[in-house]
This record gives sequence, structure tokens and C-alpha cells, in this order.
Amino acid sequence: MTSPPRSWLFIPGDSERKLAKAPETGAHALIIDLEDAVSADRKAVGRAMTAAWLDKAAGQVPEQQIWVRINAVETGLWREDLAAIVAAAPAGIMVPKAAGPDQIALIGHELDALERMHGVSPRHTRIVALVSETPRAAVTIPAYADAELPRLAGLTWGAEDLGAALGATRKRDSRGRWTDAFRLVRAQTLLVAHAAGCWAIDTLHADFRDESGLAQIAADAAADGFAGMLAIHPAQVAVINGAFAPDETSLAEARAIVAAFAANPGSGTLQIDGKMVDQPHLRAARALLGLD
Repeated sequence: MTSPPRSWLFIPGDSERKLAKAPETGAHALIIDLEDAVSADRKAVGRAMTAAWLDKAAGQVPEQQIWVRINAVETGLWREDLAAIVAAAPAGIMVPKAAGPDQIALIGHELDALERMHGVSPRHTRIVALVSETPRAAVTIPAYADAELPRLAGLTWGAEDLGAALGATRKRDSRGRWTDAFRLVRAQTLLVAHAAGCWAIDTLHADFRDESGLAQIAADAAADGFAGMLAIHPAQVAVINGAFAPDETSLAEARAIVAAFAANPGSGTLQIDGKMVDQPHLRAARALLGLD
């Protein structure tokens, strides 16, 4: 799997102006949105505009991944979304309101057929599942840990839809921390993504004017083990990218650990600068340096 994008920016799929500016945002991944950002009466317009933009955007910014958020399976619109965009071979799709691994497998079978039809490499189109937007979806998160889902690239979560479904009048407490249900969902998303060997992507910070708050939240997400974070506005991209970028001290420590184990093959534990390091430290160091 390629290195995880740090910033994932939503772009409305029916906005010619915002699509044109999307490659300039600096986002590591663009999520062209056919779901919430596109009203019901503009779904067909959004599909057509997105498909045309995908054809032109291919390779425009090589280091930038392009994803498409399709409509939820329960809407019945998802097959039309896939049919419109698979030929352009985006990096993958985001599945909103994902209701468990069986639903992701169903979408995977549809992608198998569409990729064959359009001559796209098998399993090129990966999937990020948005796993928390309904209570039923949220309780299925642990099932992803052992599911056979070869297209699954990552798990992410969202608080807004879940809060509405719960009838919650708050999502954070007076100290700014997630309340219990949201904290549980976030922790499960993180743990299960790592268990499944895919990316853990933290949810967005809705107040795009709150740069200092975003900086702290993104730094916390990176420290907790998330690989990246969703963004709702281009102004958030640079802050997120910075928060998830390893600093030179961390990189130097990682290089030292890798070098020490390379010089001592077969060792399970070593001492470096007065600290004991073992195989988990080596795995973490290799991951940080992009060696795995």
C-alpha cells in the first residue's frame, strides 16, 4: 500500500469552481463528494461533472490521490455513482454510512465487474469506509478486524450524523474532549484499522476558522496513532499536513534504531543512548521512515 495521505479534503462534485481549484490546495488526498455536498436534484449533474473532471485531472498532481465519496448503499444511488467514475480510475472511493464488512464486500463485487468492463487493473479502486454515521454502523466496527476485504485501504469516522441519530445535544464536554459514545467510536476506528492493517483516518474539525484548535486536535490525532485527518476547508490542509509530518528529531531516532538493528542482526533488544529498544520500536521506526 502507498504511504497514507495526511490530509483528506472534501470537494463538492458539482462545483466547477471548487473542482478547478482542488489540485492547488496542497491536500494529499482529494475526496470528490457526490454525497452530502450534492443536493438530491443535482446528483446526475455531480456525477457527470466529476467524471469529466477525473478524466482531465489524471496525473495533474502525481503525488495527490483522488478519491470519490459515493452515496450510501441505502440510497440506491451508489451503483450509478460507481458506473460514472470507475473508468477514470480514481485511487478509490469513500463509502459513507458503511453498515459493516458485508456492505463493503458488496461494493467490492460491483467494482470487480466495472474494472473488467473498463479495462482498469483488478482491485485498483480501493475503499475507505466511513464507519460511524449510524448507531448500527458504529457497533459493526470491530467486525472489520477479521474481515476479508482486499480493497479496504482505511477506516474513518464522523460525529455529525451519529450525533443527530443519537439525539445528542453535545459531542464534546466542557473541556473540549469527545463524550463517551464519540470517544468509543474514535478509539475503535483507530484500533480496528491497525488490526486490519489499513489506514486510521481521524474525523474532521468542523470549525475551519479555528486554526489553533485544529492544530492541537491534529497533533493529538497524530500522537494517538492516526495516519491522517479529514478536512472540510482548504484552510485546514496546511495545518493538518504539518501536524502529521514527522519532525527531524523523530526521524533521527528512527534512523538510529534501524541502523542499530541492521548492525546487530538477530538481536531482539538493544540499548541506544541509554534506552532499551525492541522489535516493536523497530517496526515503528521502519514505518515512520516508509520502509515497510
